[in-house]
Amino acid sequence: MSFYETLRHFADSYALVVMFLLFLCLCAWPFRPGSKSHNQAAAHSIFKDQDDGE
Repeated sequence: MSFYETLRHFADSYALVVMFLLFLCLCAWPFRPGSKSHNQAAAHSIFKDQDDGE
């Protein structure tokens, strides 16, 4: 078995599972307990230093 075939097998099996788990963790990250204040701060950060049209 060549090195290429070994890497190909890894990419076809284990790497796919790892990427899927990473995707699930990143999707669930904003919904973790205690993150509401961080999410609100991020949502309102674009309005920071805005002087209301003056």
